[in-house]
Amino acid sequence: MSAEIIDGKAFAGTVRERVSGHVKKMVETHGVQPGLAVVLVGEDPASQVYVRNKGKQTVECGMASFEHKYDADIDEATLIGVVEKLNADPKVHGILVQLPLPKHLNSDLIINTIAPEKDVDGFHVVNVGRLGAGLKAMVPCTPLGSYMLLKDRMGDLSGQNAVIIGRSNIVGKPMGQLLLQANATVTIAHSRTKDLPAICKQADILVAAVGRPEMVKGDWVKPGATVIDVGINRVPAPEKGEGKHKIVGDCDYASCAEVAGAITPVPGGIGPMTIACLLANTVTATARIHGLEEPADLTF
Repeated sequence: MSAEIIDGKAFAGTVRERVSGHVKKMVETHGVQPGLAVVLVGEDPASQVYVRNKGKQTVECGMASFEHKYDADIDEATLIGVVEKLNADPKVHGILVQLPLPKHLNSDLIINTIAPEKDVDGFHVVNVGRLGAGLKAMVPCTPLGSYMLLKDRMGDLSGQNAVIIGRSNIVGKPMGQLLLQANATVTIAHSRTKDLPAICKQADILVAAVGRPEMVKGDWVKPGATVIDVGINRVPAPEKGEGKHKIVGDCDYASCAEVAGAITPVPGGIGPMTIACLLANTVTATARIHGLEEPADLTF
């Protein structure tokens, strides 16, 4: 068996097209232009590239992009003040504080300063609680993107046996909530799980979100299962030359693809969906803030 490759890059393009259509309608019909503000602290190269890509795609979809960049030594009170100003700005419908923040800043405090209705990353404790309670919430972008890909490939997820490796607040837990609301049977596995390979092999849907390169092997995968690899790990690639690196997922792609029915590649799978879902969340937030019809094709 050779798995179908789930092309997250192509599907992200579809999501951006939907976003552009909704933005155009909001501007032309209601005079409302969705606006996304991104706050970047420090000089982390990966964060800078990520923020630049977010800004580019935001503008390409017809939205307003606001970038706020600060030195790594900014004090907590000043950064909180920045977020509070964005909360009060009617042109801003989505606020994202790029993580990780420098260690002297309390990330939880900063994130929970964001107005919940503008929390397009879905990390505010109010949105976490609402999602857990099955209420309308802003959903974290990576789980939302993973869920969209699963729905697109599998349709009804009711009764599917899903195993998620990883219990983070950013991916594992919200992914579990989304799948539960879709009536899947969900197991969240983690570092203390006994006989992890055997647990994984029961899964119709296997989501790897543990942050360990190529941990999941092909003999962990149930034949025909759908595998969502959330991992993005930078590892040495001596075959490319001294000092070179490559990006791999949490799954050993070659062996897993021999067994799975479908699998997301790394790169090109979940990564592109994360930014696309950030744009989708900004449109959803705009609709909710202004009392407009919500875009059904951008939410779970």
